[in-house]
Parts: sequence; C-alpha cells; structure tokens
Amino acid sequence: MTQAFATAYKSPLHKMTQTTPTNLWNDSASIQELTYSIEHGAVGATCNPVIVLGVLKKEINSWKDRIQSLIQELPTATEDEITWQLVREVSIRAASLLKPIYDTQGGKNGRLSIQTDPRFFRDSHAIVKQAEEFSRLAPNMIVKIPVTKAGIPAIEEATYRGISINATVCFSLPQCVAVAEAVERGLKRRERDGKEVASMGPVCTIMVGRLDDWLKVLMEKDNVAIDPGYLEWAGVAVFKKTYQVFRERGYRIRLLSAAFRNHMHWSEFIGGEVVISPPYSWQVRFNTSDIEVRPRIDEPANSASVHHRLPRFGWLGARFLASEPRLFVTAFKLSERLFERWEKQRSTWLGLS
Repeated sequence: MTQAFATAYKSPLHKMTQTTPTNLWNDSASIQELTYSIEHGAVGATCNPVIVLGVLKKEINSWKDRIQSLIQELPTATEDEITWQLVREVSIRAASLLKPIYDTQGGKNGRLSIQTDPRFFRDSHAIVKQAEEFSRLAPNMIVKIPVTKAGIPAIEEATYRGISINATVCFSLPQCVAVAEAVERGLKRRERDGKEVASMGPVCTIMVGRLDDWLKVLMEKDNVAIDPGYLEWAGVAVFKKTYQVFRERGYRIRLLSAAFRNHMHWSEFIGGEVVISPPYSWQVRFNTSDIEVRPRIDEPANSASVHHRLPRFGWLGARFLASEPRLFVTAFKLSERLFERWEKQRSTWLGLS
C-alpha cells in the first residue's frame, strides 16, 4: 500500500465510497460492526431475525437485561412476540447511528433495513401492514419485502404509501424487473396524488452468492462436469445484466449486492450507482486485500465462461438471465432454513428454555 493511498483513504472500501458512486452498507445491525463500517464509508445497514441472533451472540452483555425486562413487561407474550420486539429494538438502535447520514443525504442513504416476517410471503395485506408499522419505528427505516407473487403488489402498495422498500429473496433478472416496475407504479401513483418521492430510497437486493450456490448444487445433482471457476461468475452476470437493463429503462431503484462468496461480489460492481452490502467479516477481508479499487461495473462478466455454458443447467441455466422468476420456490426454501435456525436457538437467548 502506498503512502498516498494510506493518507487519503482508510481502506479499499473507504476509497470506493469516496471515489465512485458505489455505496457501502453493513450487513449487520451490530453496533460494533456498524461503527467500523461507517468509519470506512458505510451509509446504510440491514437487519433480519437471523442477524439479530448474531447480534445477541456477540453483544449479549448489552442485551441480557433488556431481554429479562421484556419478559417481565410482557408476561403473556409468546416467544415469537418477544423475538419480534427484540428485532424492532435492535433495528432502532442501529438506525440511530445512521440518522445523521440520512439527514445529510436527504433520505437516499442512512437507512436501516428491517425485514418483514418471512412467514407472510403469501399474504400481501399482512406484508403491507407490517411494513407500515416497521417504517414508523424510525424515520430512516427501509423495509425488506420478499419478491414473491404476493410480495410484488405489496412492494407497489408500500411504495405508494411512502415506505422505502428493500426487495429481498431475489436471484434473477425477471424478479428484479418485476420489483422495479412495481416501485415505478407506486411512485407514479404518489406523484399523481401530489405526494413527495424525492426522499425515498428503494433498493432491490440480488443474492448473488446464493445463485452461485444453487448452480453448484445443480452441477452435483445433474452430474454436470464443468470448471468450477465458471460458477463463481453466475451471480455477477445476473447483477451486471440487471444493472444494464435498469439504466436503459430509467428505473428509480438501486441494485444491492448481497450473499457474498468471493471478492467479485464487491469488486466487479465498483463504479455502479449500486449498493454493496457485505457482512463485517467480508469487509475486514476486503480492507486488508490488495484488490485494485477501480470501476468494473461496465466490464462484461466472463461471458464466454458463463452464458455459453448455462444451457447445461437445464431451465435454470437457460432462463435465469431473461425468463420468468422460477427461483421463488428455491428462494423461500433458503429463507425458511435461515428462519428455522433462528427459531431453534432463540429460546436459549431469550432465557425461556
């Protein structure tokens, strides 16, 4: 690392945030981790029940008394109700760290992303109702809504009601286009009614690493022989193609890269008006690396490696760049597994076992 770099920028991630339009969010609501991330240029963060479990494991001394207080204050509450109250309070605490950024940047950044209950994924009304409640927890909340059949109309309605959304459980270009169109419908409805839209900051998450993971599963399942390095480019190819389509169509929503598996889920997207949201451990890894910080978003993915070989993966390989969003089922299998992990361990952390 040169002396000039060390003097001007704290880290590669900090350099990215200071020299390109690419934003950094922290994939955690841990105060310790978020503080580190903000020091390196972060302007947002995410939370969900699994993240809250991680926060409790890491910061249990800070939360133990509050957990006991909640149990006493809510004597008839179920474990589920206490859990969701903890999700609210962890999110509110993290949001307070981001509020100055929110004020400075007029609402586009400085938000804490809180997730609606994944069990509502088939109920638009329940999603919107909870999104409204969560959006009122702090002025700088952004609410995660799943990209499902019920989630798409919920995204439109929540947007119309002035709620900034983070579309989640999303893996494919068709899902992203459906999200962007829903957000546009919601924004246009607001504009027709004379409602403000300038301070809203919607994003659409692509879980790039989980797409890579699933192709690897299919490779084993279908006995496909392929250089495993090719599969590291699948999520990158989807993200770059989607970014191109969003710019061409002028959608007023940013893409967010999540589910990191390698440095390309950060480095290949530098230079885009997008959000990079790595977990703390990946941020530390990136910040100690010698990966060059330069714009790559407009450089083609390794198309000779990816596009020409995708047909070998059947409908998924042939269609994940351009067809209907058939990854919904897979998406929610993954989501349910994560939620099951939280369900199995929360009793211990709530002191109810």
